[in-house]
Amino acid sequence: MNRVKMASEKSLTNNSRIVSLLAQLEKINAECLVETDTARYVTSKILHLAQSQEKIRKEMTAKGSTGIETIISTLESTRDLQTTLNILNILIELVAVSGSRRASVLVSKGGTHILLQLLVNASKDSPPNEELMVLLHSLLAKIGPKDKKFGVRARINGALNITLNVVKQNLQNQRLMLPCLQLLRVYASNSVNAVSLGKNGVVELVFKIIGPFSKKNTGLMKVALDTLAALLKSKTNARRAVDRGYVQMLLSIYVDWHRHDSRHRHMLIRKGILQCIKSVTSIKLGRKAFLDVNGMKILYNTSQECLAVRTLDPLVNTSSLIMRKCYPKNRLPLPTIKSAFHFQLPVIPVNGPVAQLYNLPPEVDDVVDESDDNDDTETESEIENDNEEDIDQLFKNDDIETDINKLKPKQELGRPIEDLKMYEQFFPELIEDFQECDLVSKEPKPFSTNITLGGPIVVPTAGEEPSLATHTIEIPMKGSHPLQAEDCKKRPIFLGLVQSDSNLDNSLQLQGDHMKLLSSCQCLNHEIVKDFDRITLKNASRNEQSYNTRAMTKKECKTSLSEVTCNKPFQHVSSCGSVLCEGRSVQLGKLCCTGADPEEEEISCSISLGEPVILEVPEALHLHDPELYIEVVKNTKSVPEYSEVAYPDYFGHIPPPFKEPILERPYGVQRTKIAQDIERLIHPNDIIDRVVYDLDNLSYIVPDEGDVLKFNSRFESGNLRKAIQIRKNEYDLILNSDINSNHYHQWFYFEVSGMRTGIVYRFNIINCEKSNSQFNYGMQPLMYSVQDALNGRPWWIRVGTDICYYKNHFSRSSIAAGGQKGKSYYTITFTVCFPHKEDVCYFAYHYPYTYSALMMHLQKLESTHNPQQIYFRQDVLCETLSGNGCPIVTITAMPESKYYEHICQFRNRPYIFLSARVHPGETNASWVMKGTLEYLMSNNPAAQSLRESYIFKIVPMLNPDGVINGNHRCSLSGEDLNRQWQNPNLDLHPTIYHAKGLLQYLAAIKRLPLVFCDYHGHSRKKNVFMYGCSIKETMWHTNVSAASCDLVEDLGYRTLPKILSHTAPAFCMNSCSFVVEKSKESTARVVVWREIGVQRSYTMESTLCGCDQGKYKGLQIGTRELEEMGAKFCSGLLRLKRLTSPLEYNLPSTVFDIESDLIESSCKVTSPTTYVLEEDEPRFLEEVDYSAESNDEPDIDLANNAGDYEPSLQEDGLSDSEITRTHLP
Repeated sequence: MNRVKMASEKSLTNNSRIVSLLAQLEKINAECLVETDTARYVTSKILHLAQSQEKIRKEMTAKGSTGIETIISTLESTRDLQTTLNILNILIELVAVSGSRRASVLVSKGGTHILLQLLVNASKDSPPNEELMVLLHSLLAKIGPKDKKFGVRARINGALNITLNVVKQNLQNQRLMLPCLQLLRVYASNSVNAVSLGKNGVVELVFKIIGPFSKKNTGLMKVALDTLAALLKSKTNARRAVDRGYVQMLLSIYVDWHRHDSRHRHMLIRKGILQCIKSVTSIKLGRKAFLDVNGMKILYNTSQECLAVRTLDPLVNTSSLIMRKCYPKNRLPLPTIKSAFHFQLPVIPVNGPVAQLYNLPPEVDDVVDESDDNDDTETESEIENDNEEDIDQLFKNDDIETDINKLKPKQELGRPIEDLKMYEQFFPELIEDFQECDLVSKEPKPFSTNITLGGPIVVPTAGEEPSLATHTIEIPMKGSHPLQAEDCKKRPIFLGLVQSDSNLDNSLQLQGDHMKLLSSCQCLNHEIVKDFDRITLKNASRNEQSYNTRAMTKKECKTSLSEVTCNKPFQHVSSCGSVLCEGRSVQLGKLCCTGADPEEEEISCSISLGEPVILEVPEALHLHDPELYIEVVKNTKSVPEYSEVAYPDYFGHIPPPFKEPILERPYGVQRTKIAQDIERLIHPNDIIDRVVYDLDNLSYIVPDEGDVLKFNSRFESGNLRKAIQIRKNEYDLILNSDINSNHYHQWFYFEVSGMRTGIVYRFNIINCEKSNSQFNYGMQPLMYSVQDALNGRPWWIRVGTDICYYKNHFSRSSIAAGGQKGKSYYTITFTVCFPHKEDVCYFAYHYPYTYSALMMHLQKLESTHNPQQIYFRQDVLCETLSGNGCPIVTITAMPESKYYEHICQFRNRPYIFLSARVHPGETNASWVMKGTLEYLMSNNPAAQSLRESYIFKIVPMLNPDGVINGNHRCSLSGEDLNRQWQNPNLDLHPTIYHAKGLLQYLAAIKRLPLVFCDYHGHSRKKNVFMYGCSIKETMWHTNVSAASCDLVEDLGYRTLPKILSHTAPAFCMNSCSFVVEKSKESTARVVVWREIGVQRSYTMESTLCGCDQGKYKGLQIGTRELEEMGAKFCSGLLRLKRLTSPLEYNLPSTVFDIESDLIESSCKVTSPTTYVLEEDEPRFLEEVDYSAESNDEPDIDLANNAGDYEPSLQEDGLSDSEITRTHLP
């Protein structure tokens, strides 16, 4: 106790002592007394207390304290040197610890001006007092960065030349040099000051200070390098350094320090040298000088030597950044960046990118970068400044709509009523009386698994002769004869759709449940199934769900037909033979007609010649019918007139029976890949640079070598334009632009064959355009193996290691970059080790879902539903530009009876309008839609209740042409269809024009949909979430209108997302946003909300990667989860029905029990309003940015700043009486 008491008394004594001393000092200033000794004494005592106790320093700078003002006032008025030195030391003590805030206080009290004036006065002494100059420069160097106008003030006062002269005159005085150089660095942060100092010889001066390795004066060396790096950020100074040959000098100094600093004690000096090189290489002359003195090789070698020491990572990362910036910009090896396919538009737009594309003179080289100088220094600084402002004002976003008059929904039909009557044909349910329908039975008709599809898949194998490498299969026609010799010589086409001979009969020979299949012994790649003559895939028992494969001898295969009996054929497996219809035939080549390699031990089933092969097949492929798929493909029209079908699309996909976790990114993988890219320049002789696939030159013949992979993308939704072999096992891949466009490269889908096992192959897709991707955060590409599919594993799986996404050295022309110069493409790189030799594999950006697959699924749904229970209607909304039908589906429940009341209830059900796949590359949207459609057509009691509650109008694919032709974002018009909803053009955007027309018709007849939802995919965020529309939340985010505080708005738009956050495991409420942006004013969501008047108008975004919350946290998303999301969306609508109109329609009590089971009550999700940015990921552990210029915008998490807005308690709790209609002011 005594000790505590003594300490307390001492503290009080010291506090009262400092107050007394400051009071004395203030008295001296106030009375203008010339008491030199007293001032010295008082300031020395204050200095002693400040040096000894932190409490004293805090008290002097605390709010309300006048200590700083008193000290500064004394400094300004005193003429005594010792008093001045005491005060300067006091100020240095105050800003030494926690100096940032205290330095700001000193600046706010006018300290900068007084200190600069004191520096000017001190410089007039001859010679200047060294101690005074040291203290002044030290203090100014500390407070200068806190004064935004410091550079201007220093220049006006003439302080720049004073400091520069002190350095020139004291090159051997390290004590004085150190603070002077620190202050020069602060001066140089102002670009005008940097140029002024450069003209006065500061660059040459600093180069006299820095030098080769030395253990002496290392502190001075470090400060000098930091100052030089700041000075060289000025283009003028950088040019001066280049002209004087300093680039080579810097490299020589760096190599010297690298060699001698064996214990790595001077890493900061080495990094300082690299920072100087980085600054000087920001200009074209600097990069040229760097390359001329072999800088790439020097930095490459030194950085490779540093890899073994983790603490040297900053050196490796900075070296990598410099080398990437200096890597000469290359043009893409393409004749044009326009699509390899051309489609003539019926109408050419007057303006916009498509008009520019058509008006471009043919002689213009649209691939070359006109700028050729990626001088980004000024741009970087601008971006950095902008980012600082964004951090200070997080909600300042120019894209958010602030005009409340534009935000208010204004229901406008936009078209005359007479014009809208054309859409009556799509709403027959509103006038149907069902008098001719049998409405007796209400028992659901189950999905049939006993539908005869025409027989099993017959997979013949190659003959023993090694020369027979390519073959065809055909189904015999009436009166046909055994295979003729000339038929064996036909060129193979995998699932090719070719014109058949006019003499051929177009009908199938079907006799009961038997199907005769003619099998050519010359139909397979002999390297895949070299020990087989034939594999027959069929279903022996519906319960076993297995393939029975019988091997035949070569003789049997050549001389006889195979009769396959299948009383209960497996629904999802059909003949591999060609199906002749409407003058076209289907031929299966190497991709379908493959078997398992008996030499591979990892295959679970045993295969031997002459024995039956049992291939286990997982759960049945719902709705997939390979034979029906081929029939549908024949009617699908593509611009390239595809004659091939990809095996995964033919055979189908089922979700794998295992989880696929988000890939953990290995530390340093990106810089390793970049180093390998840089090796191309350093060791050019190691580069093969051979084209192995080229859509622009299909006649190009690739040498048939065993170690070269073969590529193909000439099938529906395929996208690969060119493949170039770089090294023995490394390939650069170039994607095709969207048709009638010169960009949008992201979606890929291609075939690879000819691989070997045990080899790591690297693939680089080199012309991506988005600035970031989920490939940087654990997403993997997808692969489908034909060998695995034939062995009972027909699924797409996530594959690839060493995956990263970064800016590369291929430049985008200003034509391709929308007028911007110096933009670069990005690379997706991944490595794969194939599991099977001579397999045929497919790679895709996401799970493919073709237009033909949709049409097949719709046909299967229509053929399997119970018409007495489900009202299902499929119509063609319109034809696309290339003549494909855009389907529209109507689903609801049949009326309970023919009584008037039941018919009225049927007609008056609220509408739900759903659409998907406006962006072709967002295939996950189609899988979600598939889940929705299957749920609506299922026998689930909740699904029946849902059908009885709503009428569903569904446009499952708004952009069929884009999907078919492998586009990423556009239709054949070369435009993003989701930016055309405001003013769609009938000739260029028919699907949008008529989809909007349907909604306008519903508005005209006063039958607005309760919910509109457009399914999308998101490439840069995780989870599933929704974008909606809210005036209040939009205004709240802008902070510009006080009127928004008084705005009353119906919170009903939040109900459905809130429901889904409780019922759907993949859904994340925190990622939802209800802000209306200017850039999205032409999207379906905003237009349907603003013009049509649908309050619950949404875009539902599904991740391409995976989830970081909930049940699927840490897992990549698959088709099972996507289809589940589609089903959960439906169950959410049923819950919405109960909440919004509990008295309007009495649902069975059992339904609520079902819903309660669906809702995971343990899932507690907060729902702050969040303005969602494009990216929501943290920085990488490794410091190398994926951008070569390191000018990436920081990710700003606005969720942490959105807590001021709280939804109502009623809405949060989802009470039945949650919503009361209110009005807008």
